[in-house]
Amino acid sequence: MKRFYVILLLCICSFAEAQIEFNAEVSREKLGINERLRVEFTMNKNGDNFIPPNFEGFRKIAGPNQSISQSWINGKSTFQKSYTFFLQPLKRGNLTIGQAEVTIDGNIYKTSPVKVEVTAAVDNPSATANATPQSEALDGIHLVAEVSNSKPYLNEGIYVVYKLYVSPSTDIRNWRPLDNPKYENFWSQNIDIDKLEVKNGEFAGEPYRYVELRKTILYPQKTGELKIEPLTLSIAVEVPTDRRDIFGRRLYETVDKTYSAKTRTIDVQPLPLDNKPASFTGAVGKFDFSVSVNKNELLAMESLDAEVRISGQGNMSLFELPQLQAPNNIEIFEPEKNDNIRTTSNGMTGSKKDIYTLVPQQAGKQIIPALEFSYFDPARNEYVTLRSQPISLEVGANTNVANNNTSNTSTNNINLIKPPNSQFNFIALDTQLRAKNKERFFKSTGFWILSASALALFPFFIVFSKLRSREGLSVEDANLRKANKLAKKYLSEAKSKLNDSGAFYLSLEKALHNYLKAKLKITTSELSKEKIQELLVQKGAGNEDIVQFLTLLKNCEMARYSPSSKSEIDDDYQKAKQTLAQLDKSL
Repeated sequence: MKRFYVILLLCICSFAEAQIEFNAEVSREKLGINERLRVEFTMNKNGDNFIPPNFEGFRKIAGPNQSISQSWINGKSTFQKSYTFFLQPLKRGNLTIGQAEVTIDGNIYKTSPVKVEVTAAVDNPSATANATPQSEALDGIHLVAEVSNSKPYLNEGIYVVYKLYVSPSTDIRNWRPLDNPKYENFWSQNIDIDKLEVKNGEFAGEPYRYVELRKTILYPQKTGELKIEPLTLSIAVEVPTDRRDIFGRRLYETVDKTYSAKTRTIDVQPLPLDNKPASFTGAVGKFDFSVSVNKNELLAMESLDAEVRISGQGNMSLFELPQLQAPNNIEIFEPEKNDNIRTTSNGMTGSKKDIYTLVPQQAGKQIIPALEFSYFDPARNEYVTLRSQPISLEVGANTNVANNNTSNTSTNNINLIKPPNSQFNFIALDTQLRAKNKERFFKSTGFWILSASALALFPFFIVFSKLRSREGLSVEDANLRKANKLAKKYLSEAKSKLNDSGAFYLSLEKALHNYLKAKLKITTSELSKEKIQELLVQKGAGNEDIVQFLTLLKNCEMARYSPSSKSEIDDDYQKAKQTLAQLDKSL
């Protein structure tokens, strides 16, 4: 019977110990970056040595606030002890509240990690931010995002300016960006504001001071409703306290509070389909268009420059110039592009030029056809088509070329003359040039000096070659150096063949094999996977690098039987670069 009571007592103690709970709870699992989070760690039995997590990705606003409650109900005792923290997220994404520790009855207990999703700033932050006196902030600060046009056309430039309004009775110390907006479906460019200028204005009918913190130019790339994410700032605010100094004046403390502009939504209108010109390539704004040449009269086989130029204001970087056309008897070369575009507070302005080189092949009157350029003008809500004038060229016969061609027919002595003001010259097929009054080198003073010098230096060459043979590379080392060069060569070849699966993996396999021969000093016959793994382990290579290297060799073998996608090829090339770099550090 005594043994039975002992066993029963042990079971009761074990059951009581199993009932100990230590948990972590959060006020919400999803919140905006401008909201606050309450984290509470609770235990049902008193413990010591509480160690909170480091709250990575959060800033601690307040805590720990400790509370203990104990009660007796119907002879049953309940106990709860808690530690509460108030946190401010510092970045977006999936963040984790780590494990907290506490010691209860000599045993260490840990909470389970808690995952929290932090999103962009919300328009109406939760009241959790005001849960404690330390987290209260003044209502005299507002961050506003103003959009120049809420219903732009596709590719029409607009801007968003972020203004910080501060009440005259509120003082702030400084601010820093906490979360920058991501302008999805926009082409964007920030306009730097070198010096902040404080201005007087109104907010909600009340006098305020404000500064323009940032201005961003946006060009929507998609129609429909698009959202502009808010800018979020952390601002140090002077907050009054209940304490006073010896003269009765109220004391202040600095509190960091998060402010964010509201999410703005714009409705992007599609460009009209009616009367859309065939020459329209996406230009939106207001532009001037011209086509010009640097000369209208020239000889055959001479060159001239033709310039296609567009200037004005609009989405200059988002469209291409129309291509210049020329008759078949005028050779035209790829244009030289010359862009002078700058982004200001009014959008993109400047000019774009394509400069073509033209070479007429025959004499006579040549016509460069007119060129069209169309753009959409949002101010007029219509398409505008600009046309250049046809350009007439007077091409004369090149008598120098004609005479030289005639003389070349009767003799083999070709001596073509470059046409005046031409950038091109004919290829000389044969020359019979002799220098005048040339002195023979044989038996000259320079000849005897060089001969005597060679004989005098001959013994030094013999001694030098012997020293090099002793200190120089052995045949094996020379082969290893050659293999190392080949590895780099084949890896370079593999990069140039990323669009050809078979050629890429063949070059990659050669690069890997030659790298092994250079580093492990083995021959081609020893390149088995087992041998490679054994040697890499002996050389001290990491397990991950060895596995990655063997996986690359396996992928090269598999590519012989099944083609690989472009993403797989790019991934294997990047892995090869990283793996060889890691092996270089350990071998």
